[in-house]
Amino acid sequence: MGSASAKEGWSSRSAFILAAVGAAVGLGNIWRFPTLAGENGGGAFVLVYVAFVLLLGLPLVLAEITTGRIGQTDAVGSVREVADRSNASKGWSITATLGTIGAFLILSFYSVVAGWVLYYAGVMGGELVSAIGRGDPLGGAFAGESIDQIQARLGGLLGDWKMLLAMHALFMGVTWFVVSRGVHAGIEKAATILMPIFFALLVGITIYGAFAGNFEEATAFLFTADFSKLTPQVMNEALGQALFSLSLGVAGLITYGSYIKQKGGLGGTAATIAMADTGVALIAGLMIFPIVFGAGLDPAGGPTLVFQALPVAFQSMPGGALIGLLFFLLIFVAALTSSVSLLEVPTAWGKGEMKWTRFTSATIFGIGAFGLGVFALLGYNVLADVRPLGFWGLFENADILDTIDGFTGKIMLPVGVMILSIFIGWKADQKMMKAATGLSNGMFALWRFLIAWLCPVAVGLVLLFGLFPGLLG
Repeated sequence: MGSASAKEGWSSRSAFILAAVGAAVGLGNIWRFPTLAGENGGGAFVLVYVAFVLLLGLPLVLAEITTGRIGQTDAVGSVREVADRSNASKGWSITATLGTIGAFLILSFYSVVAGWVLYYAGVMGGELVSAIGRGDPLGGAFAGESIDQIQARLGGLLGDWKMLLAMHALFMGVTWFVVSRGVHAGIEKAATILMPIFFALLVGITIYGAFAGNFEEATAFLFTADFSKLTPQVMNEALGQALFSLSLGVAGLITYGSYIKQKGGLGGTAATIAMADTGVALIAGLMIFPIVFGAGLDPAGGPTLVFQALPVAFQSMPGGALIGLLFFLLIFVAALTSSVSLLEVPTAWGKGEMKWTRFTSATIFGIGAFGLGVFALLGYNVLADVRPLGFWGLFENADILDTIDGFTGKIMLPVGVMILSIFIGWKADQKMMKAATGLSNGMFALWRFLIAWLCPVAVGLVLLFGLFPGLLG
């Protein structure tokens, strides 16, 4: 448990890829992507989202990983190292500072929402035990309950601050345990165990949904592009989701990149991470929407799709109790691998900049994020009338959790990503970057064009429309 990040590293390139995919794959893929696809008309949104991943997400993933590998320390120190070697101002490290603060803030509410997942996993576990007790292990969940009763469970949970607190504490405790054990014994070990389980569950439930649900209607919804629905607002949502889904702007990939000890180009590694993350989002759509359409539910159900609509579907589906349990375990695994990367970012900063031990740093930031999360969960009940940024039109109706989510997602992350793309595209030494990425001359020229020109403009538009949604009409 030394104080230098350089003492820790991935045992292999495949271990790094699993951990990085785990960092990127989270609630953004399983919960947020289907929600946005449902709200924004399906196919056209999906097409634009994939295009943004290729044109913006992939170049930025490569930029973050490369910065980390060159720096070999925490995110702030790594950007400072790249700036130093490029004879640029060390003030550019502000991009990583924003990311580190953003990761800490996001972890605080991410753990609260992941607590909902834990709660529903427990509920579905109870439903499976009940089904087995009735002599029908492949029966549906919530036997004898009305649709209103099933959907009311989420409201009941949000009103119960003690249950929310217990679930939040349990999830944050597991996250802290993994991070405190270190890169090799904690993060890498968790990723190499959990990610194969995640992919097995994802594919298994998708195959089940294809037979038990309405797969034909789901594929038509997801992959038939109705360009009449392609408004500036939808395009803005798609670009924001591409950044959010790949965990860009929170300095996680810079931090994980700093633990790469292996030689060789990073272009293929970055492409693998971006494609795996996008593939998971698309498969998540193919997992969820056949179940939604098969049960006759509204695909535009919004953020409650996973917590209110799907439990209704699990009532009527064969094997619904079992599938429901596996589904929420799947989301738990995705949430955990992402929360681990969110806690690792400030933990690495504490080690690299403050010279704390890993245990001390993980504990300080784990407790801090937990404490902030307590206020977020109380915003649904005891502090339901509190609007932290109520004086600002953009957040006037946002509760505590939505305020933290909105402020990080609409302001901090886009600003951080925009500064990073300008820094890497215009200020970083290009010979050094080319050597570190391992790209050919032609691919490096294309990558630099996308980073230097397209990324700042596109992310600047996300920032502009995020702050001034009225501009989109």
